Amino acid sequence: MGQMNRRTVRDLRRGNRSTLLRQLYFRGPVSRQELGALTGLSSGSVSNVVGELLADELVEEAGSVESDGGRPRTLLRVAPGGGHLIGVDVGETHVRVELFDLSLTELARWEHPLTPGGLERDPEPVVGHILTGLGAVVDKSGASPDAVIGVGVGVPGVVEQGDEILVHGPTAGRDAVPLERLLRTGTDLPLFIDNGATAQGQAEMWFGAGRGADNAVIALIGSGVGAAIVTAGVPYRGATSSAGEWGHTVVQVGGRACRCGAVGCLEAYVGAQAVLDRYGQGARGAGAGGAGGGGKDGADGAGEDQQAAFAAIVGAAGSEARAREVLEETAAYLGAGIADLINLFNPERIILGGWAGLLLGGRVLPRIRAATASYALHRPYAQTEIGLAELGPDAVALGAATLPLAHFLATGGAR
Repeated sequence: MGQMNRRTVRDLRRGNRSTLLRQLYFRGPVSRQELGALTGLSSGSVSNVVGELLADELVEEAGSVESDGGRPRTLLRVAPGGGHLIGVDVGETHVRVELFDLSLTELARWEHPLTPGGLERDPEPVVGHILTGLGAVVDKSGASPDAVIGVGVGVPGVVEQGDEILVHGPTAGRDAVPLERLLRTGTDLPLFIDNGATAQGQAEMWFGAGRGADNAVIALIGSGVGAAIVTAGVPYRGATSSAGEWGHTVVQVGGRACRCGAVGCLEAYVGAQAVLDRYGQGARGAGAGGAGGGGKDGADGAGEDQQAAFAAIVGAAGSEARAREVLEETAAYLGAGIADLINLFNPERIILGGWAGLLLGGRVLPRIRAATASYALHRPYAQTEIGLAELGPDAVALGAATLPLAHFLATGGAR
């Protein structure tokens, strides 16, 4: 019984630390009195836990404010230098590693190009690049490895969370990549691996266009197409973590070939390569050159040539009939895909992001909204905001860094 009581006290203390740390992180700077009102904890509990967090150098004072008739109230915030986070973006064409402080200010970056599908086809070199990048950003920033709270890794494809984390990609020959086990050969840092779109979606919910919403879909378009679905403030993963494969929902029976092996996928019409193909070849139903991306990787990187060519089409739409026609068609297909999300999930917000999604949205967002309205049920459409992501086109590494950050906050700052 004594052991059970000790566990209960320890769990309660950790829960209180987590509660206060989250409020300080997302609401700070705030005073001790405000923390009590925000959390419902007693002044004694707040004082004790804040004392622990200050002693652990996870929280610091951040000035003061006048109070009514009393002494000024000291403001508190999470100390940016209280630890470091690393985010890794394994895109279609690059490995990007970024090191952040606790405020998610970037302190160092390292990048290496990849051939498309490298992780699935031959994961060992990709693992080597990740490990090299981890060492490079720690050295460049001057951070101590002991100060690194964890490493988040965002990858394309389905990430199966279990006793062993496996990465499944539908577009290359090799599947079930044991990425965590492979990385463990070169690092002892805590690892958190997830789909890149899911990670980027979490960042948008915390710091970008999703703030304040409990139910949202972050729809990401790059070389591929994916979505992060958030319900009641929690990412929806499905039975085996494959939820969000929005790019592989069918918009045209018997339509264009997709790299996943199916035909008619949304990705084969609105993914960046698919738009380039249709611009060059004309939209003639099923044809060669479906969209790249490998599933749920709309946040992935793309070659500079692909990005430049896509941007050129968007830029030419004002003066060139063929470019305008392709963008109008893309907006229509995208509207149909977004309508499916609205009808299925009834979100408060649809947030369009990814490098290609931001280019499209900047040019034809009104057309996308109009197309969505024509396909979605009237009532849920009227209750849904459709807007653009705020964190920029290359936010996967930032999103990946929120994976260890989420664990850090949930455990009350435990290392």
